[in-house]
Amino acid sequence: MGEVKGFLKYKRQDIGHRPIEQRVLDYNEMDLPLTPDDLKNQAARCSDCGIPFCSGAGCPLYNRIPEFNDLVYRGKWRQACDNLHSTNNFPEITGRVCPAPCEASCTLAVNDEPVLIRHIEYQIVEKGFKQGWIVPKPPKKKSGKRVAVIGSGPAGLAAAQQLARAGHDVVIFEKDDRIGGMLRYGIPDFKMSKQIIDRRLEQLKAEGVQFQTGVTAGEDISVRYLRKLFDAVCLTMGARQPRDLSIPGRGYENILFAMDYLTTQNKICNPDKSGLDDSKIVTAKEKHVVVIGGGDTGSDCVGTARRQGAKEITQLEILPQPPQTRPEDNPWPLWPQIMRTSTSQEEGCDRRWGVTTRKFTGYETRVGGLEGCKVEWVMKRGKWQIKEIPGTDFMLKADLVLLAMGFLHVEHEGLIKEFGIGLDERGNVKVDNHQTSQPWVFAAGDTVEGASLVVRAIDSGRKAAAAITEWLKKQ
Repeated sequence: MGEVKGFLKYKRQDIGHRPIEQRVLDYNEMDLPLTPDDLKNQAARCSDCGIPFCSGAGCPLYNRIPEFNDLVYRGKWRQACDNLHSTNNFPEITGRVCPAPCEASCTLAVNDEPVLIRHIEYQIVEKGFKQGWIVPKPPKKKSGKRVAVIGSGPAGLAAAQQLARAGHDVVIFEKDDRIGGMLRYGIPDFKMSKQIIDRRLEQLKAEGVQFQTGVTAGEDISVRYLRKLFDAVCLTMGARQPRDLSIPGRGYENILFAMDYLTTQNKICNPDKSGLDDSKIVTAKEKHVVVIGGGDTGSDCVGTARRQGAKEITQLEILPQPPQTRPEDNPWPLWPQIMRTSTSQEEGCDRRWGVTTRKFTGYETRVGGLEGCKVEWVMKRGKWQIKEIPGTDFMLKADLVLLAMGFLHVEHEGLIKEFGIGLDERGNVKVDNHQTSQPWVFAAGDTVEGASLVVRAIDSGRKAAAAITEWLKKQ
């Protein structure tokens, strides 16, 4: 490695963010990149640990992390860019929104702060685009095969790029008005500018990938159409079925699924307001907002509501508050189940842990508040169950409630039922090496795994493309 004892010489230096009072006034990205000298020092912290758990246990893509850290330290940026792209189609995305399980499994994390891997990845790819090193790689030879990809999230885009580079004619069908899936409409602009997606799409177009937007497979195009025009299909629609809260008062207006709320704001942020339905615009301005769900999606709702000018934001989580440090049953290199505060939560919200919502209240058609209580988790017959704690009832004023309790599985109505493919016990599409019960139909990403990380979706899309190519060779 660059500096054998660099991890002893340099401390971890986290990236900065734009001041809160400034960034809440717009939807621009908030990260402040490190200087080249500071980044070199951070790359020098990567130790010659022998077994790089960051690449194996930590990264689903098996990024060659020690190698690109060393290349950055030695100033060999172009080689670092090539190295990074050899395993990851879209490091500009993972460098922004991946939770970085690689850092959690870094060997230094045993008793020190881990290497700043995600930001080094971000700087490599951004330098690659700036220097013009990231160029289209069209196939040298065409296979004569046609493949349809249904859905244009990270799994679909990764699968499409790999398939196109293998020489197949690839068409992506996307039901929304623009390509990107959850990347475009599920992630707020302040975390990832949508110009980042458009920049990469130009590369895919030059490599031969075709895009058809505003097309709902199963309605606008049938299974019969797909079977007639394509040799194989790859399903990458994501896990878009949200988890609902079936309690009294659920039918009140201004109780929205988080993804509907985030999607509308992202469409407002489009320069041309593309795909925006004015009748669906709901703003948090001057409202008491309650976000139910403490994960990343809930955090995104908090940041969006803050930028819309919410009067008060409360975030509810049914799980107990995590500890500040790893508990004994959560050892390295597993993902640490510890207390975290996102940049959105730093901007202002009241976080409540170990609570459940019993009932929504309101007037006529609009929600006005909710009733809840504290809960505890008890083990019964080998399973964790929640138990309400007597005497802990509370009420919250709520002019807008956002349900961010996660996602169940891929939507079954429409294409999944029309294909007649098998599902597992969780409602995800069942596959064997990404091949469904219909041999010509493959699946990848959250369609197969349920809601997961963007880095896992990219990996799944790459593997599905490889499986499709091998299958097509035998046909």
